[in-house]
Amino acid sequence: MFSEDDDFAPINVSEHVTQDNEYNPQLIDNWDDSEGYYNTRVGNIIDSRYTIKRILGQGVFASVVRARDNKNGNEDVAIKIIRNNDLTYKSGLKESSFLKEINDADINNRYHCVKFIRQFMHKGHLCLVLESLHMDMRGVIKKYGKYGLDMKVLMIYSSQLMLALQLLEKLGIIHADIKPDNILVNEKKNTLKLSDFGSASKVEDNDATPYLVSRFYRAPEIILGIPYKHGVDIWSAACTVFEMATGKILFTGNSNNEMLKCFMDYKGEFSAKLIRNGKFKNQHFNYNNNFLLHKKDELTGRERVIEIRNTRATKDLYSALKKSANYLSSQDDRKLRQLKDFLERLLVYDAHQRMSILDCLKHPFIQK
Repeated sequence: MFSEDDDFAPINVSEHVTQDNEYNPQLIDNWDDSEGYYNTRVGNIIDSRYTIKRILGQGVFASVVRARDNKNGNEDVAIKIIRNNDLTYKSGLKESSFLKEINDADINNRYHCVKFIRQFMHKGHLCLVLESLHMDMRGVIKKYGKYGLDMKVLMIYSSQLMLALQLLEKLGIIHADIKPDNILVNEKKNTLKLSDFGSASKVEDNDATPYLVSRFYRAPEIILGIPYKHGVDIWSAACTVFEMATGKILFTGNSNNEMLKCFMDYKGEFSAKLIRNGKFKNQHFNYNNNFLLHKKDELTGRERVIEIRNTRATKDLYSALKKSANYLSSQDDRKLRQLKDFLERLLVYDAHQRMSILDCLKHPFIQK
């Protein structure tokens, strides 16, 4: 959601500030680009209040800027400017309703979800004003955790992420896109906040779709088409914690089919019961529950299907974690084994058997 750039020095803004007003002939019909994104300019003032300081990034549904709030002590805020079309507008309203509900349930700011400040309309765009944080977790990993973050930092981040999931579970909200890009940290790097609720839904409103959640963090029940709940967020959180621990992505399939193969490399075969309950099972398994791996032929470029009968695990989670942890002390090795146990209890095929959020917060890895 936000830029990975770790350099947030003040920008030299021109003394001449451009006000976006309806009567400026240079701006009429030129507020949006061809795809409906707002044409953001550093130095512009929007809503007669916010001076844009930096363009942070652009996603499918919105662009995000850092701005100075001229009516609130020149405090920095982040503004998510939703694309100007009916679909994204409705999605933005849905996101703002979730943010309000989360903020109302966490008035003491204890549960590590990004703070929502207000919303307004500007030139046909819904704008969501959020607290401004320093950088996203992908940027943190890239800059400080090429071979994994410090163990103590990892414990703190994992605990804070689980607290965020605890609140969402209490409210019946599924985030549905947990990954390092959607986790923000403060300038001191000691506090994280879960952000970007554009894909969120209520538990009772979820529909079977094989492409929910970014692929590398997508739980098996989504790929197979099994009814899902909060377990999809737990799976994604485990993938994210592994990435923070090693600097590497755990499951790197190029398709849903390859993702299932990546799962089985670490965890072995799926149970017949789990496969049977999958709406999309026939895309990946035959009548004998043998896995059908879809691969492109290197010579012809055509897709071919390979039946795999033996899907035993060939990779070990502890070895993958230890590969990135050099010169471990005995104490660190103990924590690493606790981390391995923590992740294994979260990365369970059957979502009903995954460790609960409450048990996560009590796990020895998170406890000091």
